[in-house]
Amino acid sequence: MTRVLVTGFEPFDKDTYNPSWAAAQLLQKNPPDGAEVTAVQLPCVFGESLKVLRDAVLETDPALVLAVGLSPRAGLSVERVAINVNDSPIPDNAGRQPIDEPIAPDGPAAYFSTLPIKRIVSEVEKQTDVNAWVSQTAGTFVCNHVFYGLMHLLATEGRQRRGGFVHIPHTPEMPLAVNGQVPALPVESTAQGLRVVLSTALAHETDITVSAGTTH
Repeated sequence: MTRVLVTGFEPFDKDTYNPSWAAAQLLQKNPPDGAEVTAVQLPCVFGESLKVLRDAVLETDPALVLAVGLSPRAGLSVERVAINVNDSPIPDNAGRQPIDEPIAPDGPAAYFSTLPIKRIVSEVEKQTDVNAWVSQTAGTFVCNHVFYGLMHLLATEGRQRRGGFVHIPHTPEMPLAVNGQVPALPVESTAQGLRVVLSTALAHETDITVSAGTTH
């Protein structure tokens, strides 16, 4: 069995539910063949989220880490790059709102995902009805904070571990989706797509050469 760590976030702001954590739990209950998934919930808090993440990585010693976060998008956004900046437009769950602060003062400007992101997108769309695409930005809020922090951890303490980040949609019962303000997808469908993300990443270390860029 290959050990895999999947993280999701606690509810944020006025929400009482976060599908990123629900999806992580579903993956733990029903992992891809050959994988043993441990799901860990991260606080939606700058700094503290990285402490919990580091503890989880060191405790579970996974071969692969997939961090999952919520975004008002219409499918799975497989993130390409994390940047070394916290620039928060709103406070986190602890009221913190860092602006123009580096995540790791001694770290590089950016890290790329070490997952085969284009191959993942291709396989999700082949094997499921879930939309997927390569995303060029994870924002500058806690999701990017965790993505960069994960990749910095793996680069400096990670041995042979690989990792990446995927943004997922709201679920239909969440308030913003009920009001028609954001797209929605049942968490079971999201978990199905994430299961393909994991199985593809575990089966392939190299990516495919296809265009997945943007003009702006």
